[in-house]
Amino acid sequence: MLVILGVMALGIAVGYCLRHREIRLLDSVTVVIIWALLFLLGLEAGSDERIVRWIGSLGLEAFVISCAAVAGSSLFACLLWRYAKRKEGAE
Repeated sequence: MLVILGVMALGIAVGYCLRHREIRLLDSVTVVIIWALLFLLGLEAGSDERIVRWIGSLGLEAFVISCAAVAGSSLFACLLWRYAKRKEGAE
């Protein structure tokens, strides 16, 4: 966990130092990395026999929780994006 937080803090520091530079490929690279991580997560889950066996017994509750998590994350990401764009225009 400390490694994850350290890498995240390093990324924030580097982003802060480079905030006035335009990095054109950053959006595309971020999207590709996120899709790759999602694919690898699915690959990991699909290769675990216990998870595959339990999928049928998880039922509606797990599906609803997953959908709510995705919807909440999407909503807050959209709100953060709008807030950041509004702040960017004010500068």
